[in-house]
Amino acid sequence: MKHIRLLFAAALALGLMGVASAQGKGPTKDLILKGDAKCTTCHDEADKPQVLNIGRTKHGTIADKRVGTCTACHGESKQHIAEAEGGSKTPAAPDVGFGKKSKTPMTARSEACLTCHQGGDRSHWQASTHANRDTACTSCHQVHTSHDQARDKFGQSDVCFACHKEQRSQINKPWHHPVREGKMGCSDCHNVHGDNPKQLNRASTNEVCYTCHMEKRGPFVHNHQPVTEDCSICHNPHGSVIAGLLKQRAPYLCQECHSHTSHPGQTPGIPVDGLRTSSTSRLGTIARGCLNCHTNIHGGNSTVNSATAGRFRR
Repeated sequence: MKHIRLLFAAALALGLMGVASAQGKGPTKDLILKGDAKCTTCHDEADKPQVLNIGRTKHGTIADKRVGTCTACHGESKQHIAEAEGGSKTPAAPDVGFGKKSKTPMTARSEACLTCHQGGDRSHWQASTHANRDTACTSCHQVHTSHDQARDKFGQSDVCFACHKEQRSQINKPWHHPVREGKMGCSDCHNVHGDNPKQLNRASTNEVCYTCHMEKRGPFVHNHQPVTEDCSICHNPHGSVIAGLLKQRAPYLCQECHSHTSHPGQTPGIPVDGLRTSSTSRLGTIARGCLNCHTNIHGGNSTVNSATAGRFRR
């Protein structure tokens, strides 16, 4: 019986040592970052989120002299550490928190990132649409993980669609850019850190489109003015139920600009006589396709000396 009491006392002593270790009196060796012992005493690989996974990211590359410490992002958090070491089960929050329940202002969260990530495409973050709508870097990015979805072309769209519900619906329409297929991501067209009104990664919509659709750039002998002005006048880049990502089918799309005189403005109908016709007043009523004749709708290079040479025919 005496031996059992001694074993129980030894086990109790070991348990108290474990408690002391959890209160910050145990491990003092840095595990990943310089000076992280004050944090890793409590926050280990069993945490959710698993904070030690930062060692698998660029932020945990200790050979890189630019890499900071835990406190470089979260602040000194002295009260948080003191209460944790004192045994509190609910210690004060760190100076800068990034969780969903954190009370740290969004601007302060982003400032922690911009201390290092200020240049390049992020130079105008403070004037961007996202920043002005109370979005922080960590609203999209995950730091303590080796796989940040926002930087993965296949998973990036899900991060964006969390807020942009309309674009999610459009990208699932029959005609869409290959975002769902993982062949391109939102960032191929958009710079989410920029101050462009549409947060595009080029100066205009057309310049973005010309990145892939070079054959539409021109210059042409005969330019189609809506094309040179803005591709989105006719196309919905995120998706459409109409071939070619068009906003409407021809001739209705064309008739938004072209007058009701002559055949561009014909009312839909079928010739009642059932005979073939070459009359321009009836020609377009069959199949209703402006592009049946006007094939070079983005611009023509015809040099024929004719009054109709500039009508974008082949």
